[in-house]
Amino acid sequence: MRKQILSYLEKNSKMDSKEIAILLGTEPDVVENEIRKMEEEKIICGYHTMIDWDKTSSEMVTALIEVRVTPQRGQGFDSIAERIYKYPEVRSVYLISGGYDLMVILEGKTLKEVSQFVTDKLSTLDSVLSTATHFILKKYKDHGTIFDQKIKDERMLVTP
Repeated sequence: MRKQILSYLEKNSKMDSKEIAILLGTEPDVVENEIRKMEEEKIICGYHTMIDWDKTSSEMVTALIEVRVTPQRGQGFDSIAERIYKYPEVRSVYLISGGYDLMVILEGKTLKEVSQFVTDKLSTLDSVLSTATHFILKKYKDHGTIFDQKIKDERMLVTP
């Protein structure tokens, strides 16, 4: 049941316990108790709203920054990842496989602001060996949500 509850909440965090209970064939109290337990156990870490910033008047630049680092003895990548994720501009930090060690997702108001973060803050950290920055030009799908989904015309074609 937990996995199903998590799947529903991941797709729509505003879904209430009554709706989930109906889908699962159980009582809302059971769903609410499971959600509360999962929040206490930190299985559910937070609730987020997905925003298409291109449809607002706010300017937003998102960058994916690959970072190659020297892991620290006894701590591996954890301490450098922690130093990076404490910056308020940083949205996400992941340990990855391949040619780089960490993937940092960063948001800023301008390309210049993002590049200044990389040159002034990120690249100057002792453990950082190199970086590669990629700017998001357009989002097509994020966290399972399709942006600018075309509305399918369901009308029947009538010809004379």
